[in-house]
Amino acid sequence: MTTNQLVIDQRQWERRAEISFVCPYQLGIKQGRRVAQRRSDRGAVYVDQYGWRLVVCVLAIVLFSATDAFLTINILSGGGTELNYFMAILIEEGMQKFVFTKLALTSLAVIMLTIHHEVRLCAGIRCRHLLYIFLSGYACLISYELMLLQFIGM
Repeated sequence: MTTNQLVIDQRQWERRAEISFVCPYQLGIKQGRRVAQRRSDRGAVYVDQYGWRLVVCVLAIVLFSATDAFLTINILSGGGTELNYFMAILIEEGMQKFVFTKLALTSLAVIMLTIHHEVRLCAGIRCRHLLYIFLSGYACLISYELMLLQFIGM
């Protein structure tokens, strides 16, 4: 190398652009260069933070489960019977045990489905879709129990 050449150390240059408030990559407007090559498309994706829709769905399912337990107790006090054999046994052992077991089982199932929310089950159905289905099912169940309470006059 001759003495007249200027050597530039490129390690000191900051070539990255400032992070914008709205990033087109995160919004899905602009795709990255390696979208087809991403490893996440091949299998399950596990994250540290979950989307707000998923969190609201999970909280609503747990709240609906607690509401279901409360309404079930009210229906039973009005003369109704529990049709679920497993829950009927728990009710006979005590209301506190029934409520605790119901909420524990629901919470554990929801936690497992939330952890694996991106896992494909079959034909494009993911675990998060099951959570939305369970939320809809609980909404129908709560509506049905409210109709039963109106019917028995409580």
